[in-house]
Amino acid sequence: MTIRLRPHHFLCLLTYVGKGYSPDFVANYDRIASRISAGEDVEIVAGPDDICAPLLLENDPHCWRESVIQRDQRAILDLGKLDMAIEAGRSITLDADMLARLRIAFGQGRVRSACGGCEWSDLCSSIAAEGFAGARVQTGPAS
Repeated sequence: MTIRLRPHHFLCLLTYVGKGYSPDFVANYDRIASRISAGEDVEIVAGPDDICAPLLLENDPHCWRESVIQRDQRAILDLGKLDMAIEAGRSITLDADMLARLRIAFGQGRVRSACGGCEWSDLCSSIAAEGFAGARVQTGPAS
């Protein structure tokens, strides 16, 4: 199977430590983090993805809001600076080298424009400052 992720969630997974909007959201994200850590492929999608799934049952889920769509667009631009072509339909395997490279760029603030206005931004900043300790997505050692 393949995990469907919208572009800004590709960045969110770098600092995910088991906190979220609701217990259902966290349980779902934990399953996704485990699958990514096990090497399952990620497909970039436009719009709501597998992480959004529990939120789509709410009235007026934020997943469809223009601000979230703009966050995806900023993530695409930021990741492009790292020569990563993140676009809908692209399949990616997040290996240890890519995860390390992304976390370095995130920690340095080079791929953070998508985080502007996000309620989780301060938490993600502190996780990055602590060397991503406790982050749930882990892959094998970088070469």
